[in-house]
Amino acid sequence: MKRIVSLLLFVLAFSVANAQTDSIVRFTLTAKKVNDSIYSLQAKASITKGWYLYGINSSVEGLQTIQFNFNNENISALKTVSFSSSPKKIMDKIFEKQVDVFTDSITATQSILIKKVIPSSVKVIVTASLAKGSEFHQSEDTVTVALEGGKESVGTIKLSSININQPLNTCGAKSSTDNKNFITVFLLGLLGGFIALLTPCVFPMIPVTVSFFTKRSSNRKQAIKNGSLYGFFIFLIYVLASLPFHILGNVQPEIFNNISTSPWLNIIFFIIFIIFSISFFGFFEITLPSNIATKADTKSGLGSIGGIFFMALTLAIVSFSCTGPILGSLLVGSLSGGAWQLTAGLAGFGLALALPFGLFAVFPNWLQSLPKSGGWLDTVKKFLAFVEVGLAFKFLSNADLVMHWGILKREIFFAVWIITSALLALYLFGIIRLPHDYKGMKIGGGRKAVGVIAVLFTLYLIPGVTQTKYANLQLLSGFPPPLSYSIYGKENVHGKGLEANVINDYDKALQLAKEQHKPLLIDFTGWACVNCRKMEENVWTQPEVYSYIKENFILVSLYVDDKAKLPVEQRIINYTTKDKSQKDIISVGDKWATFQSENFNQVTQPLYVILNNEQQLVNVPVGYTPDAKEYLQWLTCGKNTFDKK
Repeated sequence: MKRIVSLLLFVLAFSVANAQTDSIVRFTLTAKKVNDSIYSLQAKASITKGWYLYGINSSVEGLQTIQFNFNNENISALKTVSFSSSPKKIMDKIFEKQVDVFTDSITATQSILIKKVIPSSVKVIVTASLAKGSEFHQSEDTVTVALEGGKESVGTIKLSSININQPLNTCGAKSSTDNKNFITVFLLGLLGGFIALLTPCVFPMIPVTVSFFTKRSSNRKQAIKNGSLYGFFIFLIYVLASLPFHILGNVQPEIFNNISTSPWLNIIFFIIFIIFSISFFGFFEITLPSNIATKADTKSGLGSIGGIFFMALTLAIVSFSCTGPILGSLLVGSLSGGAWQLTAGLAGFGLALALPFGLFAVFPNWLQSLPKSGGWLDTVKKFLAFVEVGLAFKFLSNADLVMHWGILKREIFFAVWIITSALLALYLFGIIRLPHDYKGMKIGGGRKAVGVIAVLFTLYLIPGVTQTKYANLQLLSGFPPPLSYSIYGKENVHGKGLEANVINDYDKALQLAKEQHKPLLIDFTGWACVNCRKMEENVWTQPEVYSYIKENFILVSLYVDDKAKLPVEQRIINYTTKDKSQKDIISVGDKWATFQSENFNQVTQPLYVILNNEQQLVNVPVGYTPDAKEYLQWLTCGKNTFDKK
């Protein structure tokens, strides 16, 4: 089980790594039109001297020659690959039999059939197997090739009429919402850090570490200095952990949304959280590989500032089995807001962990007021296990929403949480027992109080599985699936719960806005966007906001994390952005995320934009605005400006 966890963590850490250029073999591709639906692809392979490329060897199971793969489901290969010359026969050291190979340069030809629309270009993934003596290499090269007679992609991305710095009216000027978001994420990180302090991995370390500094230091002044420095380094380590995301953000700003809404990453987090919860229940222990902590620990000591830094690093490593799930929640929850929000969250988390070590080093007498380690720590750990189960299904829900699987509708999600919360209450009252619990175990007053809260929370969740007006649990808005993602036959999952005609295509919405002479209200949103759900369920449902949108605007909701593929004729290969980088626009989410960043210089959601019928920016776009009155004022300003124009 430990190996499985380590593997999952490894995959997560390297999920956004960039592929390296293959230097052993290079492919040059050309395409020749045969008829209206068939093309012939020629891939010229330049092979590094000393290496050989395997030809067609049906006698060697699993060994493949050059293969052509496509990012277009309307393309299929015809017949088998043919080569410009005959292969050589050699005795292969790896497979210990005679095989057909190519050396130097070779051209492979593959005929393809394209159904429906012929695109202007296609991205081809060419794979090949090569060897040099006993060294084996699997090559993969991605090449874009133009198709004669192909149609250019259709659909709107860049609007020449938009000048983000010169709206027709300045009402709705950017407020302190972003700063509030940073503060909120920081406070959530701080709360997470304080919770982590109460876990068995961290809490017992406080008196032990402070006593170590006190006894090993030559005087109290040095003890205070070393303890404070130790706390600072704990804080610094967690802040530095966000540094790679700033580098990634400079390379591709939309990567944060791609990471946080990736269905496979969310499924990985679901699995990890379930594994962590089982561990927290006491069925087994999870630790990082011991050699990592050992290497950090061997460099620790009081001899230098570096030694104190490695002591702090050792704490961060050995406490990971308890802090990991909290950090995982913080990572996915804050990434959609960008790298700085992640830094704010990790800074809060690191500060909460660092404070006790610094304060108790300055005031060592306070240690006597700390509660003694005991059974209550095990109770805290098992309480967190139930919380982990609930959070795990949040990650699964994210994947389900962006992929439209329909396996975790809103009512099913609440049913899982109701069962989890009810089981937590039964555990806290001692009705059910978990590992290390025993019959007749004393239940303290604090544990009973938390049990009562768990019962009340369970009762609060129950209306969530009904069709009543009480199903909108506003205190939890954003966490469960949207109200429209229901088992009660509501097929229009894009409907937002509004009777107004919500459109999900910009060009269609613009046409309708012109026909009805109404302003266009663009809602940049996401299936896994928490603040988007809060706006829809707490602000848009207010009668005055609801009626104003319905009567005065054409509403278009553009989902930036929708993984459904665009029709072939709307896909764009190697789209060049305004900052000269290139990307493929394959999915619905790719299109609308690029549309948002290219025209409005923002990649976070929600974002609300009002355009007139000439696609001019009416007023300053706004983001998350939980105050319904403030949001209505912004809508009114936009409508009034539109009418004057």
